Amino acid sequence: MPKIIFLPHKIILPQGAILEAKKGETILNIALKNNIQLEHACGQSCACSTCHCIIRKGFLSLSGGSEKEDDILDKAWGLESESRLSCQAIIGDVDIEVEIPLYNVNYVTEY
Repeated sequence: MPKIIFLPHKIILPQGAILEAKKGETILNIALKNNIQLEHACGQSCACSTCHCIIRKGFLSLSGGSEKEDDILDKAWGLESESRLSCQAIIGDVDIEVEIPLYNVNYVTEY
């Protein structure tokens, strides 16, 4: 089983986490199953960028992104070349390393 390594996030996940994943699951579903409160304001429908994450290792092992995802990602804060929406990125066979950006565009949430 591949592993998802969540790098430490100052607010959401100060210690980071290493989680087992099943091939075919999304990064967001793995996070939520393990009580990592990753934002997902649109209910995983690829309509916002609040679940934006950056794949630091294993990017090419994920499912390919769609044109719709790319359009939504354009609105993400701190966009990088290896950014994905965690609700759309499907796990493959390889371990991945994920960074959750410190900020997102959901102005409603207060930490």
